[in-house]
Amino acid sequence: MNFVTGKTTSVRTAERSEKRARKAVKGANNGVVSDGDLPDLTLTDRAYQQLEEMITTLVLPPGMVLGEQNLVQRLGIGRTPIREALQRLARDGLVVVMPRRGILVSDINVRTQLRLLETRRVLERLIACLAAERSTKEERDVFAGLAQDMREVAAASDDLAFMRLDRQFNDLIATASRNEFAVRSLESMAGLSRRFWYQHYKLAADLPLTANLHADVCEAVARRDVAAAGAASDKLVDYIESFARKTLDV
Repeated sequence: MNFVTGKTTSVRTAERSEKRARKAVKGANNGVVSDGDLPDLTLTDRAYQQLEEMITTLVLPPGMVLGEQNLVQRLGIGRTPIREALQRLARDGLVVVMPRRGILVSDINVRTQLRLLETRRVLERLIACLAAERSTKEERDVFAGLAQDMREVAAASDDLAFMRLDRQFNDLIATASRNEFAVRSLESMAGLSRRFWYQHYKLAADLPLTANLHADVCEAVARRDVAAAGAASDKLVDYIESFARKTLDV
C-alpha cells in the first residue's frame, strides 16, 4: 500500500484500467479521441457510481434506511443527482423506495441470486460472443489490458480492485456487444450480483480464481475467438453458480 494515498497497487491499476475502458467506450460511441479527451461523468452518474459501490461493498448494508440529506453531505453532491441516482438503484433492485419512510437498502437472498443466474448465463454468453465478433481494435486492446489487470488483482487477492475491474469489464463488454437489448436486461443484475459476491466471498469464494476466469473471457474477446469467449463465459457462470450454492451451507 502507498501510505500517502492509502491505495494499494492493484486499486491504482484498476483506476488506470478504468481510464482506458472509458476511452474505448467513448471511442466506440463518438469516434477516435485523444488521450486527454476522456468522457466526464455527470453528477448523477457520479452519485450512482459511488452509491452503487457503497451498497455492493456493504458500506451501506441491507436494511439500512438512507436519507437524501445525509447522502448529500456524505458525497458532496446535490439533492437532485442523489435522487436520480437512487431511482436508478431502485430499478436495479439495490434499494427499495418506502413511501413516507425513506429509501431502504434491499435484502440479500441466495435463492433470488440462483434465479438471477439462470438468466445471466444466457445473456452473458450472448454478450461475450457478440463482443468477440463486433469489438473494435481499440476495444480489443483494452480487453487485453483488462485481462492483465485481472491477473494482477488475482495475484494480490485485492477485493476492492477486483470489484472496480469487474464493473469496468461489464461496461466494456456491454458496449462491445453492440446489442442494447441484451445489455439492458443484464445491467439491472450487475449490482445485485456484485453485492452477493462481496457479502459471501471471504467464506465461500476463491477471489483469484474469479478474477482469472474474468481474464479468460477478456483474452478470448481480445483474440476475436467467438467460441472461446462463449466457453469462458459459461465457465465463469458455472463457478459463480457453484459459489452461490455453497453459501447455502455457510
